[in-house]
Amino acid sequence: MNEITPDSTVPEAHKRSIRSFVLRQGHMTAAQQRAIDTMWPQFGIDYQDSVLDLNQRFGSDRPKVLEIGFGMGVATVEIAKRLPDTDFLAIDVHGPGVGNILKLIEEEHIGNIRVMRHDAVEVVENMLSDDVLDGIHIFFPDPWHKKRHNKRRLVQTPFVQKLLPKLKVGGYIHLATDWEEYAQQMLEVLSGFDNLQNTAADYAPTPDYRPETKFEARGKRLGHGVWDLVFKRIK
Repeated sequence: MNEITPDSTVPEAHKRSIRSFVLRQGHMTAAQQRAIDTMWPQFGIDYQDSVLDLNQRFGSDRPKVLEIGFGMGVATVEIAKRLPDTDFLAIDVHGPGVGNILKLIEEEHIGNIRVMRHDAVEVVENMLSDDVLDGIHIFFPDPWHKKRHNKRRLVQTPFVQKLLPKLKVGGYIHLATDWEEYAQQMLEVLSGFDNLQNTAADYAPTPDYRPETKFEARGKRLGHGVWDLVFKRIK
């Protein structure tokens, strides 16, 4: 895998619009680098400016779920284990996280995850055909909690407008956040689409497939809330 950085892969014009990430620096361990070197040829997908054949890349016609922002990949791997008959396209730009999820894929013998290190917005725009996804997961995106930074949040109407055509009718979008004001914004944004239907009155119970993260458990012990939203595309 060639070293990919957002600055080198995101066109200048795109940097001024929606982005799926905030660039975090971090130390790449030797084990993470080794996982990238050895596992990327089989489980990594390089960005290309053309439509990706997901069934061909996974070698299956199982349901496909897009996960945007997998962090260190621990929850993603656990979800893939809980849903072995579903394929997961996991996207993040954080190098150590990419190395770690590939390391976990090797250790846990996971076959239903493929990994990309690129801006998810560009992947959605250029690599995914319409009506190809059975689900979309966006868990704990950066809340950009300062009011002047709210405009940087990923879950806003323009990005959801890009996502929804990729989702099959009957497919779902599952969001989760531990920032209440962002949860309210997410609910407002998704409720604004007449082709989406909330599966709950407002916030949904956490589905069985989504594991509780260590960070989430610590927050709950401190009295912090977590909000899940699950909407289905109905037309």
